[in-house]
Amino acid sequence: MADCAATVQLVSTPCAILANNSSQCTVHVTATSDCYAPDILAETCQVSKIAIKDAMQKGAVWLKRSGYKEHRIRKAKFQLQAGDSLSLYYDAQILSLIPPLPRLVARQKTYSIWYKPADLLTQGTLYGDHCSLLRYVEKQSDFGPTVKLIHRLDREAQGLVLLAHNQRAAGALSGLFQTREIEKRYWGVAHGCVGKVGETLTCDSALDGKEACTLITVREIVPNCDVSVLDILLQTGRNHQIRRHLSMLGHPLVGDARYGKARSGASLQLCACYLGFICPLTGKNRSYSIKPPVYAKDEV
Repeated sequence: MADCAATVQLVSTPCAILANNSSQCTVHVTATSDCYAPDILAETCQVSKIAIKDAMQKGAVWLKRSGYKEHRIRKAKFQLQAGDSLSLYYDAQILSLIPPLPRLVARQKTYSIWYKPADLLTQGTLYGDHCSLLRYVEKQSDFGPTVKLIHRLDREAQGLVLLAHNQRAAGALSGLFQTREIEKRYWGVAHGCVGKVGETLTCDSALDGKEACTLITVREIVPNCDVSVLDILLQTGRNHQIRRHLSMLGHPLVGDARYGKARSGASLQLCACYLGFICPLTGKNRSYSIKPPVYAKDEV
């Protein structure tokens, strides 16, 4: 193999690995001859080969090759070709995280339902995917790399997530969300008195210029904490829809630092607790639920 050669573009500040100090760098390189990713990247930044190999395994290295969609590469011995573009998105703090583990709730032949705990991503970012539900399931021998994510749940939220086991199932199940033929219910705790117990409010304020509708039913008022326990039916699926709609109503979710006021370390009180639909592959009526978490008064 020819000596490693590349044209290099460094982005952000120079990277250095310092003890007890998180390091960050973004590097873009283009190979001018055949070589391996750890070699070419180690020559262009101050990250060690060992750290680069770890970053590759955790999904922080991306390959762009002519004729192919950009994708992650994980194997250190994957051979680059002249003209390949390689990107490293290195953040030592992110790569050092130990993700909470998800739990399999139900498994069918073509899809499965998983419980995603708070602080676990649904899918990865440029900086890696080892802290994501999708990557966890991909690594399980019973599922493998063909699993497809059907919908997302905020990192801070917990609850049920649907994964398809192949492309055909993914297309069919995704259609349920597009045609609004899936029932999605959430448990949440919001600041203040949202309404009378049993009352249902409709929030249909558009989000990002698109139609959005959230039905909010008050299940309990906790007067000593000045919060409301809610049953939430999501009729559309806009980005952060529940959190934004409740904030618009003047009752942000407890623990929502983005759209409300949350004390440091408070957890978001939002759980996706029910999914119901007619399976487009079998025609059978399916419903999956988990018991909502117990409201922790010290989260206020």
